[in-house]
Amino acid sequence: MPESWAIRTFVIEDYPQVRELWADGGPGVSLRPSDELPEIEKRLQRDPELFMVAVEGERIVGVIMAGWDGRRGTLSHLVVSQDRRGCGIGSALVAEAEERLRALGCLRTHLLVFRGNTRASELYEHLGYEAMESILVMGKDL
Repeated sequence: MPESWAIRTFVIEDYPQVRELWADGGPGVSLRPSDELPEIEKRLQRDPELFMVAVEGERIVGVIMAGWDGRRGTLSHLVVSQDRRGCGIGSALVAEAEERLRALGCLRTHLLVFRGNTRASELYEHLGYEAMESILVMGKDL
């Protein structure tokens, strides 16, 4: 891993920088009410070690959230600072999330990518992820 940045577990004090990073993520990154501070505080009650940031000094340059339901893993909210893309930070965050999921006993993980977000799709395909054409993703706000 390059010496200029490192990956560590998210702490609540990281939230302002992470929120800004998500907001500046560009096309394919969408913020919802579940990304606000009270919801992130709830998120930390379950698998806090699966929420990671890449830091360069005091600056957060990347973030990923993973989840584990006891059966399947999920990856979400991967964003790398626009000025640090192409440096391997995104790939390293995914690899770290996969390793932490594997340590919990996870055998498979899923992720969602907005249609048209070719940069993200290409990254995930490069990392071995495949489109699941037979799956229809559905959602409902509660």
